[in-house]
Amino acid sequence: MKDGPVIANIAALLGDPARANMLTALMDGRALTVSELANAAGVTLQTASGHLSKLEAAGLVVAEKQGRHRYYRLSGGDVAQVLEGLMGLAQRTGAVRVRTGPRDPALRQARVCYDHLAGERGVELLEALADGQLVADRDNPLLTEKGRTFFAEFGIDTSGLGKGRRPLCRACLDWSERRHHLGGALGAAILDTMLERGWVRREEGRVLAFSQDGLSAFRKSFGIA
Repeated sequence: MKDGPVIANIAALLGDPARANMLTALMDGRALTVSELANAAGVTLQTASGHLSKLEAAGLVVAEKQGRHRYYRLSGGDVAQVLEGLMGLAQRTGAVRVRTGPRDPALRQARVCYDHLAGERGVELLEALADGQLVADRDNPLLTEKGRTFFAEFGIDTSGLGKGRRPLCRACLDWSERRHHLGGALGAAILDTMLERGWVRREEGRVLAFSQDGLSAFRKSFGIA
């Protein structure tokens, strides 16, 4: 019962459309200025500053000053995971608009969820890792020894990733696919590697676009049909 007021406070913060839009704009892991977030929320700079002060006080965002600007980012991947889950709930319960905009198909196919791959491609990745016994248990993925060997050859040092405070593997419920994609330190490392190799590039907002060769390499590397 003691957690009730805390949950209610967070829910109230997330329930405001302007604040929800600003948090969603930060879900690609990048830091944005007050003016950029005001534009995303469709509010004035003064209103945006007030919203951001509340979000910062609640620990949902953190700010960093550089030059004349203050840059805001989500305080952690757990915030993005909650937002992704709420999007899935809204989709399932019909609390979203019926007609989708032109960017929605691209978001459903591949997007950034804080710092890892989400959407159809993200779900495909986790399914392939589980089918290939590189991770055990789709709902609570654990890296197997076979998986450690695979990723070492792929160019990712999973032993180093596992020493951080962040979970190595984490299941994140995908709002558009309503199945899990892979988060955690490994999910972030996989996306970083694909970006470095040029398989995929960031586009406007959270959209990720695979090149034709990149998609082929992605599917071949992880055994996706």
